Amino acid sequence: MAKTVNGPDGQPRCGWCGQVDEFFPYHDREWGFPVDDDQRLFEKLCLESFQSGLSWRTILAKRENFRTAFARFDFHRVAEFTEADVERLLQDAGIIRHRGKIEAVINNARRALELIEKEGSIAAFVWKYEPESQPEPQSQTTSVESIALSKELKKRGWKFVGPTTVYSFMQAMGLVNDHLYECVSRAEIEAARKQFQRP
Repeated sequence: MAKTVNGPDGQPRCGWCGQVDEFFPYHDREWGFPVDDDQRLFEKLCLESFQSGLSWRTILAKRENFRTAFARFDFHRVAEFTEADVERLLQDAGIIRHRGKIEAVINNARRALELIEKEGSIAAFVWKYEPESQPEPQSQTTSVESIALSKELKKRGWKFVGPTTVYSFMQAMGLVNDHLYECVSRAEIEAARKQFQRP
C-alpha cells in the first residue's frame, strides 16, 4: 500500500513527493488539478512521452528548457518545425536529445491540429475518456480508459502515446484523482474536479 510523507508544513502528501524537494510544489499546485487548456494538455502529453524510460524528476528539472525548445508547446508553431529544427534540437543539451521523441512532438503537433479540426479541441477529445468511477489511488499504471485513449490516439497517427504514458497524463491533468486518501491535496483536487466544467 502506498504511503504518505509529510511536507514542509507537516501535512501528509503522496509518498512519491519524498524523493526530492522539488516534487512538493508540483504535487501541491499542479498534479491532479483538472486542465482544459489545449496547449497545457499538449505539453503534458509531450513531456510524458519524453519521460518514457526516464524519471519525472529529470523531465521536471528540464521543463523550462523543453518549453523554450518547443515554442512553449504552441502546437501551431511546432507543427511547422522542419528537419533543420530536429537537428537543432538534437544539439540542445537542455532537453532529452532523443531523435524519435523529438520527431514525435512535431508529428503530434500536426496530429493535434487535425484532432482539433474534427473534435473541436484537444480538451473535448481527451475528457471523453474520464473514467465513470475513480480507481483506488495509486493502484495501477494503466486503465481501461488509458488503453482506449492510447489506441485512439495511435489510430489518428500520434506517436509515443502508450497506455502507461497516457495514464500518467490522465493522473496529472485531473481526469483521475490519484492522490492518496490520506494526502492533504486529495480533497482540494476533488473540489476542483466538482467545479470543473467539462469541455
